[in-house]
Amino acid sequence: MESFKALVVDKLNNETKLSIQDLTLNDLPDGDVVINVHYSSVNYKDGLATVPNGGVVRNYPFVPGIDLAGIVRDSQDPRYKRGDEVIITGYDLGVNHFGGYSEVARVPGDWIVPLPNGLTLKEAMAIGTAGFTAALSIHRLEENGLTSEKGPVLVTGATGGVGSSAVSMLSKLGYKVTASSRKANEQDYLRQIGASEIITPEELTNPKNRPLLKQRWAACVDPVAGSYLPVILASIQYGGSVAVSGLTGGNNFTSTVFPFILRGVNLLGIDSVFCPMETRLAIWERLAGEMKPKQLLESIANEVTLEQLPEVCKKILNGELKGRTIVTLK
Repeated sequence: MESFKALVVDKLNNETKLSIQDLTLNDLPDGDVVINVHYSSVNYKDGLATVPNGGVVRNYPFVPGIDLAGIVRDSQDPRYKRGDEVIITGYDLGVNHFGGYSEVARVPGDWIVPLPNGLTLKEAMAIGTAGFTAALSIHRLEENGLTSEKGPVLVTGATGGVGSSAVSMLSKLGYKVTASSRKANEQDYLRQIGASEIITPEELTNPKNRPLLKQRWAACVDPVAGSYLPVILASIQYGGSVAVSGLTGGNNFTSTVFPFILRGVNLLGIDSVFCPMETRLAIWERLAGEMKPKQLLESIANEVTLEQLPEVCKKILNGELKGRTIVTLK
């Protein structure tokens, strides 16, 4: 039987080991559609899947990778045929089901998004889960009344995958963007992808612990959360919203009800994993058109091989990656 390469994580004595292995179709989990994977990407959750206490993987050995883009080679699902270009992000891919760090994947047809016109497979993975999360955040903010006339939008963790994508997308949509980043040497990068103003996280402090602060931003895309979130909530304009999608700053925060009951601020939870398919398809259509980041492959995305992944996964956990990282498998 034909073999193909995959990055496999195994665990022994509370330590994980990563290796490139030759697998066959018999090694893959059940599914309706077999895909030749051309590209995947690197997300924070992928980094967590490679460490012993990451809380992502339950059963070993395992193939990580929560994103993939490729071409259908065989399908038992009548919606898809050999040769179709497809994307998968979210669901159980790379978490409870072998993921995209494999040259071949077998998946349920219900997880598949047809590649929309206006995107290549590589561009789709330069967007990936991080970019999709950014787009979903913006979509939800706009559903709750955000327009470019309302004022600037804050983006936290702005050099990361979600942050970089959000800065670029918001700028393309005509918003004025304030980018928050602790990386002082990346200001040129942030301005290049669309930031109008750059601040450091140290500016998101509230030393006197006031329940409300000066109204600075119309909205916020926040993949960081933690201790910064209450300051952001206290600084959002009347009727504005904060879209929270991550926890790189911590999973707990303490706030008051005053931003909500005196300024009508909305706190929006963003889940890109089990986002309904109807919404998912609509977001990908926007990503192929009005939301498609400028200079997506030139400025925001970097490219690595399967063999480079172990080191890259370490870097994303240490906050050392910038923008998006594409994994090339074909």
